[in-house]
Amino acid sequence: MKKTLLMAAMMVASLSASAQYEAGTLSIQPRVGVVGATLTNMPSVQLTELGNKKLDSEPLGGFFFGADAEYQLADKFSLAAGLNFSQAGSAWENYNYTSEGVKYEVKDSKVELGYINIPVTASYYIWKGLAVKSGVQFGFLTSAKVKSTIKASEGSTKASVDLDEDFKDNCEKFDISIPVGLSYEFDNHLVIDARYNIGLNKVNKDSAPGVKDSKNGVFTLTIGYKIKL
Repeated sequence: MKKTLLMAAMMVASLSASAQYEAGTLSIQPRVGVVGATLTNMPSVQLTELGNKKLDSEPLGGFFFGADAEYQLADKFSLAAGLNFSQAGSAWENYNYTSEGVKYEVKDSKVELGYINIPVTASYYIWKGLAVKSGVQFGFLTSAKVKSTIKASEGSTKASVDLDEDFKDNCEKFDISIPVGLSYEFDNHLVIDARYNIGLNKVNKDSAPGVKDSKNGVFTLTIGYKIKL
């Protein structure tokens, strides 16, 4: 009986050890996922055609892809650096109104930003494959556009216009943020990663009098696969 218990204990210890990378291990992790982005201090849009109704900003959905390289410094502590592309920005809700007999539908109004990011993070494994992480991320602006779709109809006559205005010259080209999050690595080395990036510097290049600067806030949810090198 004692031998059986000892063997069982050794098997559990062996499994636990194999589930955690040893110090000195280098791995790479490709990741893809989705984004929920906001811009702080975005002004409300006041619509005179809707009785001065205000449209507040709302999160903008987007996509993420990239990869991280992670080095295991100790059994429960690692450092990682990555390269990824992520969308950012903000959106407004859709609305309809009628003016002089013409019905208008305004939809998909948004500020859409694109960044190439270099995150540098530290992870602490608090339980098996569960890790808390934080660090710093450097972002480089690749695109900045204001988009909206306006549809108009009067009787049987219909028209649609897609607005797509570039305003990259009005934005700061560099972004710095603090990522904080959690990740969990399964036994098959699939990794679920959730992070929130807190923007530190302003997005807009020029500051309007009485208007606070906007900063990025980006939540990412990704799935990756860790490959030991």
